[in-house]
Amino acid sequence: MTADADRPVFLDSYPTSYFCPPATRAGPACARAPSSSSLPPSAPPVGFDDKPTQQGIHGYPPVADGFVAHDAWRIKASSAVIDGEIVVPAADGTTDFSVLQNELKGKSTKIVLVAFDLLYLNGRDLRKLPLIQRKGELKKILIGTDVQFSERFEIEGREMFAHACKLGLEGVVSKVRDGSYPKGRTSDWVKKTCIQRETLTIAGFALDEGKWDGIYVGRLKGDDLIYAGKVDHGFDKASAADLQKRLKPLIRKTQPYTKRIAHKGIWVEPKLLAEIEYRAKSAEGKVRHPFFRGLREDL
Repeated sequence: MTADADRPVFLDSYPTSYFCPPATRAGPACARAPSSSSLPPSAPPVGFDDKPTQQGIHGYPPVADGFVAHDAWRIKASSAVIDGEIVVPAADGTTDFSVLQNELKGKSTKIVLVAFDLLYLNGRDLRKLPLIQRKGELKKILIGTDVQFSERFEIEGREMFAHACKLGLEGVVSKVRDGSYPKGRTSDWVKKTCIQRETLTIAGFALDEGKWDGIYVGRLKGDDLIYAGKVDHGFDKASAADLQKRLKPLIRKTQPYTKRIAHKGIWVEPKLLAEIEYRAKSAEGKVRHPFFRGLREDL
């Protein structure tokens, strides 16, 4: 399942949210799509382009170049410049940037190219054509290939945004349906991210050369404490000092997680709860872009 606009959907845990520009661009005038993540773009070597910067996958290990190039050979065009990104979809359709990074380290057959816009086709510049027309041309040349076409959803913005957030996506990207391919930032492509909150258990904290470096959190599943990520934003000097003071009496020698993690930390008895704000969760349940909002002493 994918969507239209700046980034594909792929029911990603890293998706990003976007709204159409105000009132006049609501409704059918806009094409909306849940976004997967701000993953690296695919580009030049095999005819794929990342919007303004034209950075390509030639910066990645050979596995990415080779895999995407293999898909590119099947595209029904003598030449094309496509705007897209590479992802590694999980069984539930979500994508995770950390999983992609791991896949790029070896020989992977799981990498998928998701295409959402077409800039040039057979030497013809399509950038001034309406988005809806460019996507129509793109869909035609991708038929029969392994490249994933990013479908569009034409739906009321608030409804799409609420649904994307409910699914745990990072958000939604909106584009003006009849808009041309823009240069640089523009109000024709609008991004809005979901913000989620969850009460998580503090499993430990980290110090970097004696200075506060955040907390490790976990999610209780029955009697098991499952690693949910590291939170290093949302602290000022006072809150960091206060939290460290609260955690020191709880220090223990071993990790409280049911399954050990590779990170080094100062582990504590899992007794304190923290309110964590974040944009999305990875396929493994780790919070993305987490922010500490305070201790939950009412639970």
